[in-house]
Order: sequence, then C-alpha cells, then structure tokens
Amino acid sequence: MSLAALLRRELALAWGRGGGPLLACAFYVAMAALLPLAAGPSPERLAAVAPGSAWVALALASLLSLERLFERDFEDGALDLLTLAPAPLELVCAVKCLAQWIAAGAPLAVLAPVVCIALGADPSLAPLTFVCALVGGLGFAFTGGLGAALALGSRRGGLLIAVIVLPLFAPPVIFGGGAIEAMASGLHWRAGLLLLSAYSLAAVALSPLAMAAACRNALS
Repeated sequence: MSLAALLRRELALAWGRGGGPLLACAFYVAMAALLPLAAGPSPERLAAVAPGSAWVALALASLLSLERLFERDFEDGALDLLTLAPAPLELVCAVKCLAQWIAAGAPLAVLAPVVCIALGADPSLAPLTFVCALVGGLGFAFTGGLGAALALGSRRGGLLIAVIVLPLFAPPVIFGGGAIEAMASGLHWRAGLLLLSAYSLAAVALSPLAMAAACRNALS
C-alpha cells in the first residue's frame, strides 16, 4: 500500500467514525460553554482567562479520537499487514498521525479563534490563535499517536492514553497560550510561537520511531 493510499484510507476511516471531527468540535464548544459557569459572567475575567482556557479545552478535545488510531488496525489484523508492507512502519505511523491532524486537528484550529472571541478575547488575536492551534495540533496528533501506540492491547486504552499523553501536552499548552497572552499584553510573543513550533517539529521527527517500536512490541 502506498503512503498516499494509506493517507486516503485513514482520512476515510476518521470521517467515518461518528462524523469525523464533529465530536471533537462539539466537545470543544461544550468545554468553552462551561467556563463562564465556573469563572463567572464578568467579561473582563473571561477575557483574561480566554487564551489559556481555550488551549486546555483544545488539548482535551484532541484526546477524543486517539484510542482508535492504532487499536482498530490491531484488532482486525491490518496492523500486521502494515508492518509487512514495503513502507517502513515509522512512515506508516507518521501518515496515520498526519491523517489524525488533518481530520481532527485542523478543524479544531479553525474553531479555536471563534471560541477565544466568544470567551471575550480581542478579535485581533484570531490569526495568532489559529496559527498556534494549527501548529500545536500537529504536536498533539503525533504525541497522542505515541500514547495510542503504547496503549495497544490494554483493556482500558482510553484511560491509559490520557495518563501517558496529558503530561506531554503541557508544553504546547504553555507555549501556545503564553504566545497569545503575550500578544494580548503587548509583549514579545514570537518566542512562544517558536518554542511551540520546535516542540511540534520534535514530535513529528521522534514520535514515529517510538510508535513503530511500540507497535512491534504489541505484535510480538
């Protein structure tokens, strides 16, 4: 199977699981809607916590579809065939995470500026919010793929993925939320975006190696 065909297969499967990104987007909106109930209806207070809260909700929404990233192929034997395919398993894992980013991460990134503005953030922050969410979503997808591969074969895979992945999600939340917060305060924000980009690039480069090793271990 070529990598392009694998990407099309993964996107078709992602959109076929309960409407693709609709569940993640609905969860994201629901999390944002709960924030005023906890923080109070004051516009000033909501505007102050909007970037950070939106990023936490984005990280949690990115978890929703990770459990089936490898588990479905593991259960029906497709993962064995992918392991024996001419393409290296590392590239196969990278393509699966890329499809996860396109199917779930990109729609959440489009929604992120809307959520921030709805919580009271300045509309001028929308472009940076979108870029940070798009770059950070790439890191979420590849780091989440690592957690999904490590949880292969476990009975409570979803819970185990959350335990593994949530600590690794802390850096992009800090960098992305910090960049937006710095821009809102008139401070230097490019450092946060560069650190976020470095994290995502490191996840793209290193996570497929660990994912492939975890998949081989689960199949052995």
